[in-house]
Amino acid sequence: MPHAGDELNELEARQDPRLLRALDMVAPGTPLREGIDNIIHARTGGLILIAEADEVSFLFSGGIKLDVDYAPALLYQLAKMDGAIVLPPGAETIGWANVQLMPDPTILSMETGTRHRTAERVSKQTKALVIAISQRRDVVSLYVEGFKYILQDIPTVLSKANQGLATLEKYRSRLDQVAGRLTALEFAGGVVLYDVLSALQRAELVTRMAAEVERYIIELGAEGRLIEMQLEETVVGVMADRAALVRDYSATGSEPAIEQVLAELATLPHTELLDFGRLAELLGYDRKTNTLDFPVSSRGYRALASVPRLPRLVAQKVVNHFGDLEALMAASDAELIAVEGVGEGRAKEIREGLRRLQEVDIVDRYA
Repeated sequence: MPHAGDELNELEARQDPRLLRALDMVAPGTPLREGIDNIIHARTGGLILIAEADEVSFLFSGGIKLDVDYAPALLYQLAKMDGAIVLPPGAETIGWANVQLMPDPTILSMETGTRHRTAERVSKQTKALVIAISQRRDVVSLYVEGFKYILQDIPTVLSKANQGLATLEKYRSRLDQVAGRLTALEFAGGVVLYDVLSALQRAELVTRMAAEVERYIIELGAEGRLIEMQLEETVVGVMADRAALVRDYSATGSEPAIEQVLAELATLPHTELLDFGRLAELLGYDRKTNTLDFPVSSRGYRALASVPRLPRLVAQKVVNHFGDLEALMAASDAELIAVEGVGEGRAKEIREGLRRLQEVDIVDRYA
């Protein structure tokens, strides 16, 4: 685990769930952030410990036990004293004030100031969130189990969020193009592995970019609502389509194998995500396969996802019955009705859904 004195790079910051929880607690619009902002404006500095008191009390020396309801103004007043302020994980109350924290002095610290050095050591010695507010510089540092993150001002985070959103929209536009081309090839029976890997790669890139934007939204708190709405609109359907891609084209169609592929895909290093050989291997194909010449066929999950109100279990039975999209497209009404859970009504919906999907593809190609 990186030491608190080490720089936490942007990717780690966005991905670490412990830091995301901490950012959510101190996001604009929260009572805790209001209290922190008051301390910053007063330039008093402060040290705030978020933890169950009985789990960190072995670090206490002195202090005043309060157990009063939390209020931003009270937090600001208590910060005028030299010691730390201790709040429970929900920050609904203020447990202690003016506490001198005595962490293990042998724990390595790269910080120079007493307050920040104490914060770093406490975060390494416990699972607490420690917030150090500089007295002279308007800097708020979060320490979480050895990680350090410096809160950025809202305009900076907002700018980064907007840049991320613009990049995400470009990624989504490219994904839609690649996915549309794949759909056309599926109906024409001309899909090669390269087409599948292109769509899968783009879907994962969109998913990862969305996670980065979401991290900024968490840090923005109440200031990020508009960007959150834009994010939701941009990524709608991507996760489901990515999973359907894997179900359609993984060499092994078993559900445990598919779940494993999706899990490995999410943790794949960026350099490997750009490597089609590695992606092919992930789906169960030979890494050295010539993806441009290797024909594959869809099982039909993506196509059936376009059918409104079709339960996933029924779609699974349809795929198991027909085996691939080509056989499904060639099936008669009677053959569709014969599938358990389909019946006449759903057979008609499946037929119309697939026809609409094919017609949309044709219109898109000639538009």
